[in-house]
Amino acid sequence: MNSHVSKTRKRVLSGVQPSGNLTIGNYIGALRQWAREQHNFESFFCVVDLHAITVPYDPAELRAKTREVAALYLACGIDPDISTIFVQSHVPAHSELTWLLNCITPLGWLNRMTQFKDKAAKQQADSVGTGLLDYPVLMAADILLYHADAVPVGDDQRQHLELTRDIAQRFNHLFGETFTIPEAMIPLSGGRVMGLDDPTNKMSKSETSSEYHAVYLLDPLDRARKKIMRAVTDSGRDISFNDDPQRAGVNNLLEIYEALTGKTRSEIEAHFATARGYGDLKKEVADVVIAALEPIQQRYREITGEQGYVDSLLAQGAERAAEIARSTLDTVRDRMGFIKTHS
Repeated sequence: MNSHVSKTRKRVLSGVQPSGNLTIGNYIGALRQWAREQHNFESFFCVVDLHAITVPYDPAELRAKTREVAALYLACGIDPDISTIFVQSHVPAHSELTWLLNCITPLGWLNRMTQFKDKAAKQQADSVGTGLLDYPVLMAADILLYHADAVPVGDDQRQHLELTRDIAQRFNHLFGETFTIPEAMIPLSGGRVMGLDDPTNKMSKSETSSEYHAVYLLDPLDRARKKIMRAVTDSGRDISFNDDPQRAGVNNLLEIYEALTGKTRSEIEAHFATARGYGDLKKEVADVVIAALEPIQQRYREITGEQGYVDSLLAQGAERAAEIARSTLDTVRDRMGFIKTHS
């Protein structure tokens, strides 16, 4: 690690785009784990609004969702007295470092990114924005600015984190030891919640193909129950953990139950041994999901009911984040040969 970086604890950085609606998958696989781990790391959690504009979007929705995501961070247990919560675009160093890293990142590296290929395939070739291709460099800037030691990532972002490591190593080789090389932090159990309508695909906050795809954190509780009761299963009756793709729906419901109750798999299978069928399973999964959602929604209402609270907290977080980001950026600019400003 670069000698100028002073840290009392290892750092973690992560963020969520303010697009779509946060789901129980986001809670189980990310937000709940962030809230637990914030006591073990110096934590930075940003709302990555700059990433959200790499595909077509609505400005008014972006503004509303940015505040919503920040409020949900708080409602899910992220403590602003312990963690730094901020909006990515409120710290200009993210954009500036992205440009500087662009100039040392080979185009071939970006062309290999599978997520770019997947997203670009959904748009007409002449309408794909440069930002979509450049998304991983912005992600690298996010991470490297704060000398993050660990980054919680799902399977869909693992390739991007590898690119971040490659960019950091290339910069350090060209200009001297500057950046910390981040490691992936693998999610614990429940890190990959699948769609209720299609348990072969990950639950997505932006998926709109079916109204029964996901349970959102702000869903009315009766609606959340209805979605779970409509979840796709199979024609069997056995309620047990099973890797058989034909049993993916049942397995998904059991993993949600496992994640939210903390029970072992043997305990869960014993509990459901006398169940009369999948209806019993769905009812109990709905009960534990609603038990998790109720306090989150109550806290969310309290947070958003206090006029100006979220904006004030985000301003404080941005000030703290900017202090560290500016220090990193000053070092990067110096190592790359730019003259210092005297303002």
